[in-house]
Order: sequence, then structure tokens, then C-alpha cells
Amino acid sequence: MSNIPTRGPQCNHIHRRQFVSDLGLGFAGLAMGSMLHWDGVGRADAPRAHAGPDGRPHFAPKARSVIWIFLSGGVSHLETFDPKPALNRYAGKTYSEAPFPNPQRSPLFLLRSRSVVGMDRDLYVKIFPLQVGSRRYGQNGMDVSDWLPNLAGCVDDIAFVRSMYTTDNDHAAEFQMHHGRHALDEKQPSIGSWIHYGLGTLNDNLPKFVFLGQYRDTRVRENFAADYLGPQHNGIELSLDPNNPLPFGTRGRGVLPREQQNQFEFVNELNRIAAAQHPEDEQLQARIRSYELAFRMQRSVPEALDLNRETPEMHRLYGIDNPTTAVYGRRLLAARRLAERGVRFNLVYLSDYGEWDSHQDLRGNHSRSCARIDKPVAGLLKDLKRSGLSDDVLVVFCTEFGRTPALESRAGLANPTGRDHHPHGFTVWLAGAGIRPGVIHGATDELGFHAIEHPHYVTDIHATVLHLLGLDPHRLAIPGRQRLEIDYGTPIRQIMA
Repeated sequence: MSNIPTRGPQCNHIHRRQFVSDLGLGFAGLAMGSMLHWDGVGRADAPRAHAGPDGRPHFAPKARSVIWIFLSGGVSHLETFDPKPALNRYAGKTYSEAPFPNPQRSPLFLLRSRSVVGMDRDLYVKIFPLQVGSRRYGQNGMDVSDWLPNLAGCVDDIAFVRSMYTTDNDHAAEFQMHHGRHALDEKQPSIGSWIHYGLGTLNDNLPKFVFLGQYRDTRVRENFAADYLGPQHNGIELSLDPNNPLPFGTRGRGVLPREQQNQFEFVNELNRIAAAQHPEDEQLQARIRSYELAFRMQRSVPEALDLNRETPEMHRLYGIDNPTTAVYGRRLLAARRLAERGVRFNLVYLSDYGEWDSHQDLRGNHSRSCARIDKPVAGLLKDLKRSGLSDDVLVVFCTEFGRTPALESRAGLANPTGRDHHPHGFTVWLAGAGIRPGVIHGATDELGFHAIEHPHYVTDIHATVLHLLGLDPHRLAIPGRQRLEIDYGTPIRQIMA
């Protein structure tokens, strides 16, 4: 026995004494093993992760937080922020019969569209007239739909980008808007996850990245998924249900607050022991931090989402007093409260999944959806401006694509009244921190088909947001993960203050 060494590295550099300690007294391993098992992240001998950024911006930021408003299904730019009178003048005519170059014969047509549905969705050629009137507002004479009277009054505080395009002609364009890649390509982390990864927290008791909204299609989670950055950078779903504001993170039934606090204190003590013994396990460190945050959130999230703390006047501003606007008004007021308290990225899903997908009855569907969002979104902008939060909070208002200038007349539609998906040109807008107000940037052609003046792919919006937060996306790159240059995007400096 005297020849058996008592010191020196053994299996994977673990000493015998440490092995015996872990075997006999490894309560930390038991506790963490159970947690990791339930989270589905337990695995053996994972490679050491990249150290990542230090949480500080790369240069002086102009914004501290983002409220990213997303409308699912594809908002018609033509019936909201980019009306084209030519659609009324040449209604019923084909593209070839109108006195403009046929947009389907433009080189841009194939360059900016990759079909995933086995068909070319833009074969529809008969021009469909505008389904609503519009008027000019503000110092720059911005055309806005009559369906959006409240937002029309805010145009001098908004920078409109009328020249967006994407490449997915199906609804995976929704996820492309958030992570920048076509459905046929390798996915990337969402824009919110890049921000979570790159920047430190502004509030230790709240997450850096949240999702506010409801959905039936589970693919919506791709909008706040971190992909290869790791689950610790996913967005956290919050609920506006006062009885359960933190889904999947509520204290178990019958467990008193003090009991849970004692449990967490005990587990944290064991975690510290395990962390000291295994300092190289970065996944363990990240998971420990997530459990600690989850416990703190149980106290802070209910207060942040308690909209009853706001005045009746504030509820009226967001339309919470009206059944038509109440649901979306609550989501946006909650986003403002979270941004005010330091949440870095607030993804507000301001629609049902596919709500704006008006293949039929565009007039009825879009007018109804516009009525649901108009007052709440305008209320958010007015609230941020008068409170001074617009100096710190950036607002992005976007959708997945526009809708085609042509009437959708596919087989089976006896009385077609809608527009199909349109990735070639559409409108998004930004407001608040770091944005030049009252700007109209870019343009589509006479029919609203192609983005022709200052065209921007969706990751240019990502790059603009990251730049205003003080981040260079190239400096966030992960070793071993090759990204395309278009993934990084280019900041739209013409709309930046």
C-alpha cells in the first residue's frame, strides 16, 4: 500500500481526496444535478466555452434599453406608411399594362427572394387599389393611413425606413427579422440574445431580455432564442397575469417564501463549494447565476408588472380603458415599466401569430388590427417623450414583410380581396434614444414593389440597434462560428442623431 500515491492528478486531474469528498459529501452535486436534469442541460465533459464579452459597451452608447414591437403576419406597407396613388390610378391593370417598368422583370426580383414553398408567390399581376385613404402629417409631410390617426400625430418623433427588404417569402420571415437568416440557412441568435450576450445588466433583480405576448405556434420562441450563444441568453417570457407574472418560475404551491429562501441559501452555499472545486465549469457558473436571478425575480417582477400602480390617466393614454386596445396597451405599458427599471431588450409581440396576414379581406382585417395598436403605440411614444425616457429608450416598430401591390387571385378565391406576402419592400420605423426624429429614409418604386432608394436588409436594423447601444457586432463574434458579412448588417446612419 505504501507504493500507492496519495497525491497527484488522477482521472481528469481530479485528486483522490477530492473524489472521496465529492462521493461522500457531494450534496452540491446532488442539488445541482437535479436542477440541471430538470433544465435539460446536464451533459458530460462539455468543451470549455468562449469567455465572451465583459459586459461593457465598445463605445459610448446613445441608448440603454430597447422596446422592440413586432407585428406578426406581414403588415401592408401600402395601407399604413407607404401609400402609392398609382395603385388607385391603375387598379385592375397588370404590371405590364402600367406605365412603369414591370417589377417582376427587375434583377432585384430574384436577388431578394428565395422560395421555400415550391412556388413564386409574386406571380399575381393585377394591381389592387389602396383599401384606405391617407393624409400627410408633420413637418416632412409623411403619408400615414387613415386607420392610424393617433400614430399620425407622432410622425415628427419617428424615423421611417421605407426601404426594407427580406428574402423569405413565407412566414419564416418572422424569425428572419429577429435572427437575420433565411429558413434554408443555419440559424443565428436573435437580436435580443446578442444584446443579452454583449451587455451587462442594469438591474440585478430583473432579466436583461424579456418577451411580452401570447402565441399558439411554438415557433415564435425562435424570436427570442439564443441558439449557439446558449440558453442563458434566451429571452424570458413574462405574463401580465397578476396571479402568475413569471411563468415557469413561480414558487411551488404550499412553499412559503421563507422556506424557499432557506432552500436557495442552502443550495447556493453548496453551489459555491462546487464552483470552487470546479472553477473551469462555465456552464455550471452560468446556471448558478440563472437560479439566483430566478429567485430575485420572484420578488421584483410582480412589482414591475403591477399596472395598477399607474394612474387612471396613464391607463387612458395607452388605451387600457378600452376593450379594443386594452390587451396591447397593457403589453406596451409593461414594456415601458420594465425598460424604466433597466431591462435591456423588451420584445413586445403586439399581435396574435399571423394576425396581419391578410390574404383575404385586407380592408376588414387591417382596419381591425390598426384599431388595436394605434392608440397604445402612440401612447408609448408620448409617455416616453414627456417622461424623458426617450433619451434612454429606443423603440423599434417592425413586421416580417409587406404585402404585394397585386391582388391575390389564386385558385379557390371566388372574390379575392387581399394581398399576398411581399419581401421585396416594406416599412419599419424607429424612435427615441439616438434617433433623428421626423426622418423619412429610403423609398420603394411607384407601385410599392421594390426597395430602390437606400435599400436595407433586415440586419441593418440589428446593426443600428447594436450601434446605438454601444456594441460592434463584429466584436461579438464567437470563435468557430463563421458568420456572413450580411449577418452583421450596417448601421443606418441617416436616421441616427
